[in-house]
Amino acid sequence: MALGQKRNRPLVLDAARNLNQFKYEVANELGVQVPQSDYWGDMPSRVTGAVGGHMVRRMIAAAEQALIEQATSGVKAGFQQALQNPLTVQNPAQPAQTNNR
Repeated sequence: MALGQKRNRPLVLDAARNLNQFKYEVANELGVQVPQSDYWGDMPSRVTGAVGGHMVRRMIAAAEQALIEQATSGVKAGFQQALQNPLTVQNPAQPAQTNNR
């Protein structure tokens, strides 16, 4: 598509700005010369694909880390609740009472 025919509209404007900034950070990390005109269409697809691929890898890693932290916080909350409300432990020497009729 030409520069004036972009039809994708971001749902969250801040997300679009942050992704654009993220693109430049990744490009700098990879040593890619960013075009002054901000038009990436003249660059080889191998280069732009490398930038996009690294962006996706880092976003997936961030999402995985967030899931790990979320799961860990759930486990921590469970432990804290268990420590605040300890279960009654039966003496192993005494068998549990059962009602056999």
